[in-house]
Amino acid sequence: MSCRRWIATGWLTGTALGSAACSTGDEARRGDGDGWVVPRTPDGRPDLQGEWTNGTMTPLQRPEGEPLVLTPEQVAEREGRRQEHIDERNAPSDPDREAPPVGGDGSTGAAGGVGGYNYFWIDAGDRVAVFNGEPRSSLITHPEDGRIPALTPDGRQRRMRAFARLAGEFDNPENRPVGERCILSFGSNAGPPMLPNYFYNNSYTIVQTADHVMIMTEMVHDVRIIRMGEPKPLPDGVRPWMGDSRGRWSGDTLVVRTTNLNPDQMAAYAYLFAPGSENMTVTERFTRADEHTINYEFTVEDPGTFESGWRGEVPFTRLDGQLYEYACHEGNYALSNVLSGARAQESAAARASGTEGSP
Repeated sequence: MSCRRWIATGWLTGTALGSAACSTGDEARRGDGDGWVVPRTPDGRPDLQGEWTNGTMTPLQRPEGEPLVLTPEQVAEREGRRQEHIDERNAPSDPDREAPPVGGDGSTGAAGGVGGYNYFWIDAGDRVAVFNGEPRSSLITHPEDGRIPALTPDGRQRRMRAFARLAGEFDNPENRPVGERCILSFGSNAGPPMLPNYFYNNSYTIVQTADHVMIMTEMVHDVRIIRMGEPKPLPDGVRPWMGDSRGRWSGDTLVVRTTNLNPDQMAAYAYLFAPGSENMTVTERFTRADEHTINYEFTVEDPGTFESGWRGEVPFTRLDGQLYEYACHEGNYALSNVLSGARAQESAAARASGTEGSP
């Protein structure tokens, strides 16, 4: 039985948590107490391949005053409340209910005020994240309060500019958010860092060779290509989506360092943390912990944006089954309707001013 599964059994039965039941560190790299051995690729490296998910109910930032590690009672209470919420939202709808009022009911988010996503389609995560046997209250582990560090003056200015852009005119494709244009996912699923979006589609497919590691993100079908060894860094002016990721092996841990992040991608992260500077660096570590788990660690370093670096830990758990294409714009009329509406407004204004048809 894996460490994660043993702990889950302990929560349900009231069994005391024993440190000897969970394998960590060198023991995890050799194999767990049930004789599990780290699977390896033909070139002898740990095999990270397959389908994984980082969906969890554990928030990125820690609620004020909470410890990093939760008690079994706290876990049971939170997961119980989460299940009650899921059951309530999944209850059958009243077929005789009134239609939403004109203009919507005032709700925000994906429902759009008039209903958009039935809760059947939501898969935000219903379990507390468990890392090396510890149920966590936040994904961020450093600073000690589990919060993203304060922004520098330049970081605050960059964030204000990003929000101003989001609130500006949306009358051409380039002004629409990258998530809405299906260029990248909303949130930071593909990353780096690769974080759950607390909504749906938090899954990944990993494929590796001796020279490359590919991570396909379910959300918007993003694909990261990590070059292994000592590849030549990209020139500073070349900034692809998801940056320039270069990997190496440190023992049985895959270490990935990413630079050259795209400024438009970082601007999209404004509501999550802050748009990074051109010098932002993200370091990730992937370690097979047991048959069902990859321990994912990340460190964000950007002195031009944050007053200190920050780190986090996220369990990636084995996903049974395969991932299918996320056809983001399939049947999506929103963007064309938005742009058509802007053109109609321009035509009406031109007619009113008598300038319609003028160069």
